[in-house]
Amino acid sequence: MSSAVPGASAPGVTPPPGPQDTTAPRSAEHARLAESADMASPWRKWGPYLAGRQWGTVREDYSESGDAWASFPFDHAVARTYRWGEDGLGGICDRYGFLNIGVAVWNGKDPVLKERLFGLTNGEGNHGEDAKEHWWAVDGTPTHSWMQWLYRYPQAEYPYAQLREENAKRSRLEREYELSDTGVLDEDRFFDVQLTYAKAGPDDVCITVTATNHGPDPAPLHLLPQVWFRNTWSWGLDDRKPTLTYTPDADVPTVVAEHGYLGRWVLAADGGPEVLACDNETNAVALFGAQSNSSEYPKDGINRRVVHEDKSGVNPDVTGTKAAFWYQWDAVEPGETVTVKLRLRQEDADSQMFGAQFDEVLGLRKTEADEFYANVVHADLSDDDRHVARRAYAGLLWTKQLYRFDVARWLDGDPDVPAPGARRAKGRRNTSWRHLSLADVISMPDEWEYPWFAAWDTAFHTIPLAHVDPDFAKEQLVLMCREWAMHPNGQLPAYEWAFGDVNPPVHAWAAWHVYRIDGYRDQQFLIRVFTKLLMNFSWWVNRKDADGSNVFEGGFLGMDNIALFDRSAPLPPGYRLEQSDATSWMAFYCQQMLKIALELSRFDQAWDGTVTKFFEHFLAIAEAMNAFGSHEVSLWDEDDGFFYDVLVAPDGSPEPLRVRSMVGLLPILGTTEIPAWVTERLPDVADRVRWLQKRRPELMGPLTTRRAPEGRKMLLSLVDKKRLKRILQRMFDEAEFLSPFGVRSLSKSTGQVFANVGGRDVSIEYEPGESRTGLFGGNSNWRGPVWFPVNVLLADKLRTLGRHYGDSFTIELPTGSGNHCTLVDAADLIDNSLTALFRPVDGKRPADGDRIESSDSPLWREHPTFSEFFDGDTGEGLGATHQTGWTALVAHLLNPRLPPDPRWV
Repeated sequence: MSSAVPGASAPGVTPPPGPQDTTAPRSAEHARLAESADMASPWRKWGPYLAGRQWGTVREDYSESGDAWASFPFDHAVARTYRWGEDGLGGICDRYGFLNIGVAVWNGKDPVLKERLFGLTNGEGNHGEDAKEHWWAVDGTPTHSWMQWLYRYPQAEYPYAQLREENAKRSRLEREYELSDTGVLDEDRFFDVQLTYAKAGPDDVCITVTATNHGPDPAPLHLLPQVWFRNTWSWGLDDRKPTLTYTPDADVPTVVAEHGYLGRWVLAADGGPEVLACDNETNAVALFGAQSNSSEYPKDGINRRVVHEDKSGVNPDVTGTKAAFWYQWDAVEPGETVTVKLRLRQEDADSQMFGAQFDEVLGLRKTEADEFYANVVHADLSDDDRHVARRAYAGLLWTKQLYRFDVARWLDGDPDVPAPGARRAKGRRNTSWRHLSLADVISMPDEWEYPWFAAWDTAFHTIPLAHVDPDFAKEQLVLMCREWAMHPNGQLPAYEWAFGDVNPPVHAWAAWHVYRIDGYRDQQFLIRVFTKLLMNFSWWVNRKDADGSNVFEGGFLGMDNIALFDRSAPLPPGYRLEQSDATSWMAFYCQQMLKIALELSRFDQAWDGTVTKFFEHFLAIAEAMNAFGSHEVSLWDEDDGFFYDVLVAPDGSPEPLRVRSMVGLLPILGTTEIPAWVTERLPDVADRVRWLQKRRPELMGPLTTRRAPEGRKMLLSLVDKKRLKRILQRMFDEAEFLSPFGVRSLSKSTGQVFANVGGRDVSIEYEPGESRTGLFGGNSNWRGPVWFPVNVLLADKLRTLGRHYGDSFTIELPTGSGNHCTLVDAADLIDNSLTALFRPVDGKRPADGDRIESSDSPLWREHPTFSEFFDGDTGEGLGATHQTGWTALVAHLLNPRLPPDPRWV
């Protein structure tokens, strides 16, 4: 065994043209990345791919009703086998999720071993689903050579019932009742349980579990590092059963894992723990009143042995498919830290495996992680900013989780576990997505509240991911377009609750930015994405523009409750909703495809035809949006100086839905520059532009040109200067959209707006914090809070406009201040407002709000949380509390926009 860093040269990797120093990678981790472009490479075999939550997911729902939360509740997870995945605390697994390692803890008081994170289901929380734990991704590298994860465990009995009962009493107008409100964390009466993983090599993982008593009194503690196989044998498809076997004659306590695909692995533990074993099988007798179980020692056997002193649940021969090393301390003293060491490898255990070399591996990998981030995170950042950026990257890397879901198998059921027939009824969930079959590591939005991918979330994740792991970022974008994900009709899957719903088309934008961050060098990646997105673009045109008017109705579009009503639900017969945001997204999509086509044309002029196709399609959309919709109804309101959705009644009469929301700002996204080199390098494109200018001048309003040192540059913009000024006047008005922490999703000046849709009264008003309605489950809110992704897009496009218009085009910033600034300044203001959420003011991060994280204790202050969205007035983080998915974009904003190529200096 060697802990040496792999060599820097990667077979088959060719550096980009130009002066490059390819002899020395910038860090040892960059060298490992150069060897690990393929997601199946050895260094990526083991990672944090174990889910944070598997219960309550759609893929584990085998009920008649389709109620995923009720079908597999938290209380079942201790004793019931999962079909598609596993979950655990701070765990790792192999790339395919066969063998899993995690930790369980027990304080001597809880009614159940703490094996997984607890939270309220969507129906239990007064604002929807809600994790009720404190944990943090502390650190990590892209090849997972180094990982740290921290869990804060109360020393008092965990208040499961109290959290459920108190939140059930609260209305949507009240704050959520949190773990800290129960008093169990008072006086720091908790253990900090930290898991650290350091790879001595691709197949040799050194593991430590430390627990520190931060409370004022001694407290008992049980630590149970666990290893188990995902159950693949109970469904009638493959009856081969792997085994875990304790080997008492080894030099150190050892469990040998043998699997038909993975082979033989050894997990050894330091010290003298008791080893327990049972089977990863459902305790059907206890849960469902069955006559017998398929195993004498089902899944909850270790829990029953530790918590209830029931020895009948564990196998006396210490063999099975789930095992634990049981460490016990009657009293951990205040301030004391206890440590457990384990090691996973293929070689047999020996007496030296936990010696000096074990500690050297941990020290070396920690040093290498520091060196890696010293190269990734900008050196000029403050210590606070560097800390936030590194934690954001850690969160992204820890929420790379294995996602297994074969929809056809789920719909039909297994030979031994058939699915209910009602599941396949027309119109039921995901019945038209039988082709979707994934078994891939995917960047999840959040490991507990969103342990499943969402297409537009994934696209935003790839931007910060490209700073640390561009190959994985590119693979994620390609994956969503592969045949086993993308629908045969070209639609991208939205999310597992409804794959057929519609997320905004941001894939091409993300692909372009990843290409740039990666050094403008991987044209093959662009081609792979672009050719598949051609089909997706056609799906949008064919399915979301009902009468070919170039005005689109996208439905949901990711912004949940931003409208007066649920835009995914069918309208009354004969009604049509013409959406400002759907049409803007399509103009934006056109332009991003145009930009990629231009780049590909630099290397092969055969792409010229796609350039002109997207150029002309954008002009058609711009004409429809700026002039009239399908029924000669303008989406632009000249009196208000704003874009609105328009509801068209069966008789063709229009009703503008006069709600000033983010949907009216999104036309700004329809902006892109056409570089000066097009005239010289792409003569066919230049000729077509000139032909349109001469023969169809009425279409060419969105195209403006200016002279630049490098030639004549062109700008395509959905919004002309006059309209842009009027929109920005509202956008940067502190009484409307502009908050101290970014652009709100709904104007603050919005009073209660009413409308009548097909005889049904609906309304909307400004709600800066948690949602006060149950629309879309009530667990997110687009009626006033600040959302990172759309803010980043708006700033990106304002910067594009500012580059083109220069210093001659200014706006008041903020509106009414008399302070005139350029559009680049405006873009910087948005970016800085977003990063300000994480910058301490008087020692407190605005994003922490009034939560316990804002307390004076360094035990809380050192751990920033990355929330799903932020209060439109105060900046307090809301919704999911570990959204180091798109909120990790803060690391992108803190870093240079075009960092050096991560493999070539």
